[in-house]
Amino acid sequence: MRRELLPHLKPFFFFNVSRILDIKETDMNDNEIRDVVREKYGKAALQVKEGGAACCGTAPSACCGTAPSASGLSGDPITSNLYADHEKELLPTTAVQASLGCGNPTALAKLEEGQVVLDLGSGGGIDVLLSAKRVGPTGKAYGLDMTDEMLALARENQAKAGATNVEFLKGTMEEIPLPDGSVDVIISNCVINLAADKDRVLREAFRVLKPGGRFAVSDVVTKGEIPAPVKKSVELWIGCIAGALDEDDYAGKLRAAGFTDVTVEPTRIYRVDDAREFLSSAGIDVDALGSEVDGKFRSAFVRAVKPAQG
Repeated sequence: MRRELLPHLKPFFFFNVSRILDIKETDMNDNEIRDVVREKYGKAALQVKEGGAACCGTAPSACCGTAPSASGLSGDPITSNLYADHEKELLPTTAVQASLGCGNPTALAKLEEGQVVLDLGSGGGIDVLLSAKRVGPTGKAYGLDMTDEMLALARENQAKAGATNVEFLKGTMEEIPLPDGSVDVIISNCVINLAADKDRVLREAFRVLKPGGRFAVSDVVTKGEIPAPVKKSVELWIGCIAGALDEDDYAGKLRAAGFTDVTVEPTRIYRVDDAREFLSSAGIDVDALGSEVDGKFRSAFVRAVKPAQG
């Protein structure tokens, strides 16, 4: 793992445990899954507006700890040491507090002035605002979100930041409200894994990208075979890992959508000891998980390109 990438990651959002079980154990349709996600993100936005931070679900030990983790990072191994100070200083506090992702795609996407960027599942707007600074006044940064509360928070953060090259759109990743071939770069931050129909999301991403456009997202992936009961237990800890794809499956779906030059680069690998406190409090035998879990869940930077027209 490239240790120099760690400071560029950003906080994870922890889903309510019972809600994860709802998704995993019932035959919910796409709309019902979307409603669960919308409800949780809406509550997170309201929590931020009331002066809190959208970092934790119902188990405070899951992500708000301060003790050094097994990975050697201060605080929780997922949420700590993820934003560079110079980035946070440029943003409204409520944009930082509403961070719900597992990475910082704007730090790795190599954005250029004048480009049009789209953030899928933009939440409180942190990646949109960072992107807007990188593309400059001749560029444009769109944020797409389906949650009214998050959109309201994002627009407040836009006003606080004085960002004039930003627009937040209401909609879903399965039906992006932008024309064909209108975007240079698509980013996202641990949201695609929550989509019920990932194939449709990737086809939509391909549609709105210009020829030669780039897909550059942070997401959660798995590597190797993981027994279902073990995977579920770890999902209770990591939260938004629900629905995470194996990295090879993710790459395959991108190629099936038409993308080329697909790469999946791990940016943080989660060790079983990182989850020890939370899993133990949930009545799970951490030692029994052993090698079946250790190192198999990871944040990754996923890149792909829409082929240029000949």
